[in-house]
Amino acid sequence: MSDSRLFHPVRLGDRHIENRIVLPPLTRSRATSDGSATELMREYYAQRSGAGLIIAEGTVVTPQASAYANVPGLFTDEQINAWRPVVEASKRVGNAVYCQLWHVGRQSHSSVQPDGLPPQAPSPVAIKGFSYRSPEGRIPYETPRELTTDQIKEIVQAFGTAAANAAKAGFDGVELHGANGYLIEQFLDDGINFRTDEYGGSLENRMRFLFEVLDAVTEQLPANKVGIRFSPSSDWMDAIDSDKRTLFSTVIRRLNNYSLAYLHLVEPGIAGSTNAAKSDDSIPTKELAAHFDGTVIVTGGHDKESAEELIKSGVADLVGFGRLFISNPDLPERFRLNAPLAELNSHGLYGGTERGYTDYPRLDSRFL
Repeated sequence: MSDSRLFHPVRLGDRHIENRIVLPPLTRSRATSDGSATELMREYYAQRSGAGLIIAEGTVVTPQASAYANVPGLFTDEQINAWRPVVEASKRVGNAVYCQLWHVGRQSHSSVQPDGLPPQAPSPVAIKGFSYRSPEGRIPYETPRELTTDQIKEIVQAFGTAAANAAKAGFDGVELHGANGYLIEQFLDDGINFRTDEYGGSLENRMRFLFEVLDAVTEQLPANKVGIRFSPSSDWMDAIDSDKRTLFSTVIRRLNNYSLAYLHLVEPGIAGSTNAAKSDDSIPTKELAAHFDGTVIVTGGHDKESAEELIKSGVADLVGFGRLFISNPDLPERFRLNAPLAELNSHGLYGGTERGYTDYPRLDSRFL
C-alpha cells in the first residue's frame, strides 16, 4: 500500500472506501436531448472508477430544473434505465458512486424551459454581472418568476423522488447541490431571497427550503447515504448574502442532526468551474469544516501535496480533484506512482464528442 494518506481507507456513510480521492460532480453535457445517460458517459465514468468516491455530474430533478441542453435527469423511467449501465461501469470493489441532485433555479432561461416562460426562483431578482450561455452566444439573464408555495412543495417532492430514482438506478447515495448559486443557495442568500412568507426574511425561514428538501430525500434514503455540497465563499452567479459566515455556520451545525454521509465544501477562490481571486471576507474552509461532526470532503484547486496536507491537518477526510481528473482518467494511479500529469484541454469541456472527454490517454507503460 502507498504511504500516502490519500490511499488510507476511510468510512463514508454506511461503508468503507479504499481511498480518499474523489471525482467531484462535473457537468460535461454528454446526455441525450431528453436527459438520458449515454454509452459515452458510461466510458467516461468507467475510466475514472479508481476514485474512492465518484459523484456523478449534476442531475436535474425536473424538466424545469435544467439550464442547458444535454444534462442528465432522474425524473423518468427512461433516465433511470439509462443510468444503470453507467453506474455499473463506475463501480469496483472499494469505491462508492453517488449522484448529485440539481435544480438551477434562476440560472435557467426561457429558451430551455418546457413552457417557454422565464425560470422560477425564490424571488423575481435577475442575475447581474453574468450572462447566460445560449447556443447563439452570451445573452442577459432574465428576471425569474417567483415560486408559489405550492410550486416550492412540488420541487421539494421532486428532490425526494429523484433520490428514490437514484437508488433504483444503482447509485450508492446522493449529494444535494447547495453550491454555485443554484436554487438551494438562492433560498439561503438574503441578497437573492426577498420573500415575505415562511421561506424568506429570517435566517430560519431562508433555511426552510433546504431542510424540507433534506427531509424529503432522507424519507427515501438513509441519511448516511446523503451528502450536501456548499461553496460558502463564492459569489459566483451573483450569490450574495450579507453574512455568509453566520449563514453557513448555522446551516452546517444544524446538519449535524441528520448523521449525513458527508459535507462537501468548495474552497474559496473557486468560481463555478474556474479560479477567482479570494475575497477579503472569504471564510476559511478549516473554520466551517470544524462545525461538522462527520466526514468532510474538500474540493477546489488542490494537487496531491496540498490534498495530503488537508488530510494530515484534519480539515478534510477526502479531497476532490475536478480538472485534474478530467485530463487524467487514471489520476489515483498517477498519484500512487508519482507519475506526470496530463494537461487539461479546454476543448470539449461542455458538450461534444469523445474529444476532450474520453480521449485522454492512460499512463505510459514505462511508469507501470
